Order: sequence, then C-alpha cells, then structure tokens
Amino acid sequence: MSTPSNLSPSLPTIVDTAAGHLKNILLTAFEHSPEKTAVIVYDQNSPLATILTAAYRTCLPTATFIDFDAVAPAFILQTLEQLQASDLVILIQSTNFRLEAYRLRVELFKKGLKVIEHPHLGRMDGKEVDYYIDSLAYDAGYYRVVGPALKAKIDKASNGVIDSGGEQLIFGGKFESAKMNIGDYREMKNVGGQFPIGEVFTESVDLEAVNGRVRIFVFGDTTFTVNRPEKPITLIVSKGQVVDALDSTPEFDRVLANIHADDGVIWVRELGLGMNPAFSKDRTVRDIGTYERMCGIHLSLGSKHGSYAKPHIKRGEGRHHVDVFAITESVRLDDEEVYRDGAWVV
Repeated sequence: MSTPSNLSPSLPTIVDTAAGHLKNILLTAFEHSPEKTAVIVYDQNSPLATILTAAYRTCLPTATFIDFDAVAPAFILQTLEQLQASDLVILIQSTNFRLEAYRLRVELFKKGLKVIEHPHLGRMDGKEVDYYIDSLAYDAGYYRVVGPALKAKIDKASNGVIDSGGEQLIFGGKFESAKMNIGDYREMKNVGGQFPIGEVFTESVDLEAVNGRVRIFVFGDTTFTVNRPEKPITLIVSKGQVVDALDSTPEFDRVLANIHADDGVIWVRELGLGMNPAFSKDRTVRDIGTYERMCGIHLSLGSKHGSYAKPHIKRGEGRHHVDVFAITESVRLDDEEVYRDGAWVV
C-alpha cells in the first residue's frame, strides 16, 4: 500500500505505532494470531481510516481486505457469510457502514464471530489522530486489574459522591451491577465491540436517589460531537432529574429541550467510569462515542439506557442518551476515595 500524498511524512511512524498497539490487542484481548482467518472491511475517506488500514495490513498480512466503496454490499455480505465461528471481522469506518437493513455487528455476533469496530473516524483529525492512536494501547495489567476492582467496589457500595470542584453529586443508594468494557472477553458471550475501550459503567438502582450539583466541561451536542463551552455548566439534579443548568449555552439548551420534549423529563442515568488514559480534560477528540472512554466520570441524560431496565422505564423506551462529562476532582464509593489527581486509585 502506497502512502497517500496528502498525509504527513510522519505517517509510517504513526502506522508503526498503531500496528504495535493493534498487535497487542489482537493477541491479548482477542487471542487472534496472524494465521487465523480475518476479514477487514475499510474505507479510505479519512486520515485515521488510512492509518488503521495500513496498520492492520502489517499485523494481518494474510487477511482479506475489502474496500467498502469499491464493491457492492452483496459482495461484502457474501464474504462475511462464509466465515466460521471465532473468525475475526474488523470494521474501519470514517462514518458508519450501512448495508441495507443489515445490523452488522449484531449479526456478526450472532454467528459467533469476533468483531473489532472503529466507527466515525472521519470526525477526528490533527492532534486527535495521535490521541486516538494512543488510546489503542492495551495495558492488560491495568484494565484487567483496575476494571474488576472498580466493579467490585461499585457492586457492594451503598452510596457514592462525585466532587466536581466545590459541587457534589450524591448517589444516595445502591448501584446496578456494573458492566465492564475492558478488552477482557474470556467470560463473555460476544467477543469484541467498539474501540477504543476502557470503561466501567452502572447507574443508580433508584434513579430518584441521585441529588446535588455537578459541573460539566463537555457535552455531546445535537450532532453527536464533543462540545466544550467556554465555562463549565452546573447541572442541578433533584430526585434523579436535571431541573436547572447554570451558565448554560444555547446549544446545551437545545439538547435539554430535545430530551424534555421527547422523554418528558431529563433523567440522569448512566454513571460511567472512563478508564482510558489517552483521553482527559485536556486531550479531547470530537467524536463523542470515542471520547466516552475518557479517564474520569461521564453521565448520561435522558431515559434511554439499554443495559438496565427500570420499573417505569423499560428497555427500548426513551429516545435520548446524551453523554456529559464531569469535572472530576474526586469520586467516593461509601467512604473510600477511588479517584483523585486524574486517575483511579484502587
């Protein structure tokens, strides 16, 4: 594969770095060696897509590579249909591949295939490319130790507090059993998912047990893009619902208005403990689904959260799940501090 002329001369170094990270992911997280069957569906419509495709060619030289824009959807589907359980499919997408009504990752998991999905790469460029490549570094000793430790503490905790620099959001009751996205699939039905990884998430068993204030520095706007206001917005939460937003912006007002119009109220649902050290308050990327792994706390606003059902909110109900990112000075579960100085301390 030749190096496109519109990319930086440093591309080979970036590709080498990415290939090193991906090789570790393939061997450690997926237990996939180069001689095993793999199909990579890619496009060439963004710098990151080009870099990742080149990196995977280094890691998996005998894999089947399919340019999404160069063939008919039927050809791609036919190729994927021929795969056997435990084969690997990698999707490198500047946007998000659409194959008629085919729900690609869901159908691949049904076949028992392993899946690595890199979506919305076209939303990131410049320094964000470097941050994204850094986020693919897979430290099993970190993710597979800290992740389960956080889950264990969440599952037994009777309360929690997020301190966002003078304001506190208080979770006054127990949490739902936490789920992990840490690249450890040994006890999971489906192997793989969206990359980069690095998150443990839960929510309050009783949504109304969440009260207080939280300062957010980033939110997902109506284009699913990271939006950073000039000054932090303070959310006032009463009985699990956002009832006011101090120092709001017109775009955040639109987000809240949309949620209120469709869901009736603005619930605080997901409590996400992001673990990926490549992303922070100062190292941001525009794609909200990628930035969700940021090392710190994010919350979701809106009724939608497919992982947990509530008596008054069934799975599939609610239209909105908007991520907002808290200034995180400290996180406490019961009387134990589990986050300080920008890192998890468990």
